[in-house]
Amino acid sequence: MGPVELLHMSVFSQSFSPCGRFLAAGNNYGEIALFSSRGSGVLSAVHRLPAAERRKRRDQLLELERTHQEERQTSVDQKTKLQVRRRIGKFPLQVNRLLTSFKSVCRSSLVTPEINSMVLNPRDNSLVVGGGDNNLHILDLEHGVFKSVLQGHTDYIHCVSVREREGEILSGGEDGAVRIWDCRTNQSVHCIDVSKYEACARPQLGKWISCLTTDSDWMLCGGGPSLSLWHLRSLSPTSVFPLRGCQRQAAFYQDMILAVGDGAFVSHCLLGGEVKSQIPCTPQSLNTLQLNTNSTEHRVLTVGGSSSHVDVFTNVSYKAFSLSF
Repeated sequence: MGPVELLHMSVFSQSFSPCGRFLAAGNNYGEIALFSSRGSGVLSAVHRLPAAERRKRRDQLLELERTHQEERQTSVDQKTKLQVRRRIGKFPLQVNRLLTSFKSVCRSSLVTPEINSMVLNPRDNSLVVGGGDNNLHILDLEHGVFKSVLQGHTDYIHCVSVREREGEILSGGEDGAVRIWDCRTNQSVHCIDVSKYEACARPQLGKWISCLTTDSDWMLCGGGPSLSLWHLRSLSPTSVFPLRGCQRQAAFYQDMILAVGDGAFVSHCLLGGEVKSQIPCTPQSLNTLQLNTNSTEHRVLTVGGSSSHVDVFTNVSYKAFSLSF
């Protein structure tokens, strides 16, 4: 990748593996980099192949996938299918491979809508998908089919969260609403118009909701409106955080709240609404933060944004080093 592409790169998403030893990061060029931790417990290496080799492996995998599809369509026996799977499995982990794909049905648009947010619902082994058609689509992962559509938002959906214990899904979107859905009935049981609360409203920035997360009876949401902490039983805001600009992601961490958005820093906020500190980062604007809670040995905070670098915090208050695409 040339210097111009690196200059204009942005990291939009991250995810740690269940074992906590690997971090996947995605950028605006459609690339996914896989970082691994070494014996020291610190993320330190990126698994990448040269561009020509990646294209070669990708073409090989696509050819194998086409072969697999043809064999499946002609109802070949299970032995042949197993051989195809084994052939695919011989390629290294770092090579991208399409296992399967799903396309939601959208009757309200002439174009295929983008997918802005996905979250796993362990309650029924489903994937909740929100995007550009204003609806939530529920994908049954066991059978590979979309089993329901949740309608109610009047504009793009940006963020989704699941309250597994309560059997609820929360979604926020461009229309400024946070909707709470009952997983059993697929009905919207509550709708919170965040910008109607004077303490949260920032008309000059808009009313869209760009970040949303939950923890037990509490919800964090923000975007155009200020980042705010809500008590879900009373459906009322308890704290509003005086952060400038749009917050794109937030997370609960012990007795604090971590938030990133406009600005080259991670904000550490107290539950009462005070900003405790703002830790400088490499990108000038931040899109994503990820806490590795899956492993005590490799517990780190990673932050990405308008840069080819992903900052790594071995302590949430101390940036240790940066990883690079």
